Amino acid sequence: MYTATQLAEKLDISRAYLYHLKKTGAVYVPQNHQGKSEWTDEVYIKLAQYLQKKRSIANQEVPKHDKIKTFSINNRRYLGNKYKLLPFIRRVVAEECHDIDVVADIFAGTGVVASAFLDKKIITNDILYSNYICHIAWFSDEQYSEEKIINYINIYNAMDVAEDNYMSENYADTYFSVADCRKIGYIREDIEKNYQSGNLNGRERALLITSLLYAMDKIANTCGHYDAYRKNAAFDRHLVLLLPKTEKATSQNNMFFNADINEVIENIEADLVYIDPPYNSRQYSDTYHLLENVARWEKPPVFGVAKKMDRSHIKSAYCTRKANEAFEDLVDKIKAKYILLSYNNMGKKGDDRSNARISDAEIMRILSKKGKVKVFAEDYKLFSAGSTEIDDNKERLFLCICNNERKCIASPLNYTGGKYKLLPQIIPYFPSSMDKAVDLFCGGCNVGINLPCTKVTFNDCNDKLIGIFRMLKSLPKEEIMTGIHRFINEYGLSRVCDYGYDYYGCDSSQGLGKYNKEGFLRLRRDFNALSAFDETYYLMLYVLIVYSFNNQLRFNSKGKFNLPVGKRDFNEKMQSKLSDFIVRIQSNDYVFTDNDFREVSLDEYTEQSFFYIDPPYLITCAGYNEGNGWTNKDEYDLLAFMDELHRRHIKFALSNVLESNGRTNSILGKWLTERPYRVIDLQYSYANSNYHKKSRKDTTREILVVNY
Repeated sequence: MYTATQLAEKLDISRAYLYHLKKTGAVYVPQNHQGKSEWTDEVYIKLAQYLQKKRSIANQEVPKHDKIKTFSINNRRYLGNKYKLLPFIRRVVAEECHDIDVVADIFAGTGVVASAFLDKKIITNDILYSNYICHIAWFSDEQYSEEKIINYINIYNAMDVAEDNYMSENYADTYFSVADCRKIGYIREDIEKNYQSGNLNGRERALLITSLLYAMDKIANTCGHYDAYRKNAAFDRHLVLLLPKTEKATSQNNMFFNADINEVIENIEADLVYIDPPYNSRQYSDTYHLLENVARWEKPPVFGVAKKMDRSHIKSAYCTRKANEAFEDLVDKIKAKYILLSYNNMGKKGDDRSNARISDAEIMRILSKKGKVKVFAEDYKLFSAGSTEIDDNKERLFLCICNNERKCIASPLNYTGGKYKLLPQIIPYFPSSMDKAVDLFCGGCNVGINLPCTKVTFNDCNDKLIGIFRMLKSLPKEEIMTGIHRFINEYGLSRVCDYGYDYYGCDSSQGLGKYNKEGFLRLRRDFNALSAFDETYYLMLYVLIVYSFNNQLRFNSKGKFNLPVGKRDFNEKMQSKLSDFIVRIQSNDYVFTDNDFREVSLDEYTEQSFFYIDPPYLITCAGYNEGNGWTNKDEYDLLAFMDELHRRHIKFALSNVLESNGRTNSILGKWLTERPYRVIDLQYSYANSNYHKKSRKDTTREILVVNY
């Protein structure tokens, strides 16, 4: 005898599907004297046979394209869909925009424009969850089992659902027949339960929801949207799920937002930002409310003839009289080389709801503040905005070549030897463009994150350091900030940005060490007791660094964090640096590795690639070089590594010290005399690096070596 849960696990199905099979009579389940189902071995055998037959379609050994029909991203009815305009958009971008590696589609809709740039890192946003979940299905790099998806789809397509649910109770014989409503409701509930139980990962869930939404759209009793349904219609088409035909994205770091874009735009950096906002007062939340309801699956009450739920939280300002204000705010906040705006010249129509919310004059005024503006008509002829020769309903592209330079940002870690203060000296010597870059000894990432390249590999053999960066890369910024403040509050640490120094009985020169010492030591103790290197570990480590002496990262020989408490806390400056850093690393195609430099393969790099190399200095005594951490052998091996870069015509720049405190790096000096590389002397200054003596008698010759 089994419990329902045990039997469902044994059959590898959800409990909901088990009860469905019982209720639909797929197998007879006896009951005991209390009226409860008895899940016997006999029931198990019959159910196993039934499921084997059900799943046989998906298990046939036939070519994939014969197993199940597929559909593509553009196979959906959607107002303002730009699929037919993709050649026009691609052409403008190819001819007018240069060095494009990151594309943000911030009113993405179905995602069809983003799909035209799969060779780039893509960032999408849409206020509708029903679009956002499809973006995950189409563009996420999370691995999924196609066979599993096919299995689910075949089971869903084969079933008949006799039991009522949220969908049939609210939508029967409106947009869909009662039978299809029952099926939609059952499928959506089953997807969620299988996701919650771990049978589906995030992308598999998204793929099945996308399949369901597209299948619904194909048979919906509407004229293309859900503002109304046709009365007394014959439901002659029924729900059939198909397999989403995904294409492999080049980037492993695509990002997806589901928000009001004006609230998240400051969390995005891109080379090209594509804007396709609503043009008139027709809210997409009204037009696609039913698909939104099914995608979210929160089962809210619905009302009115059209059976709409509350949509106040997903209304767009771009459909209202505030459109100009919202657009100006958005453009002011955009961080990009180029802005490409699609906007139809709808002009004044008879129906006020169809009139364009933003005039050409306003578009030109707002974009011109950001940079030089060009305007292209659908036939790709350049013309002046406001021309009276343009026919009605032509799609235009407004291209703004932004004149703002990329902001130079600092690392949120005060890592020994950081080059932030030297950036104005060294960056002008770097190549102006590069296809890929490597910050080989990245440390705090001050150099790599400010390179004119969006495809950067940050490498450092300090796995704890790289662990912090990976955490900052993977978690949403809001989650990171919330986690940091949670630990600050839990351990009673100071928050000067909220309360000031007087609140803690301290002043700026004295610092906060006395107040924070007890909480810091408890935090350090609890951190050192952790055994799992997970997100919690690295969040706690970051908080420890913020509140530790000189904001350093140091572990003893036993692997324990051993720095004492410091003078500062998570102040406004630290928060700003962390916020800017997170936006930069999450928006770009950055990868973090913890390899020995000798293990880095050069095969994927070209003459257009660039390596920045800032190794431990052989003749200094920085913390990372304690205990003879960098040896003569390491120095020779690195010099050979750079020679190999040069042999392959890969550009590099080396930061190093030839002379320091009376010592000379003779190995490096001899190598330079025998090579054709250029040596550039720098004015060195490390005000916060405690391993440098302050005596004016000390002479340090810091250099930059380039092979181009």
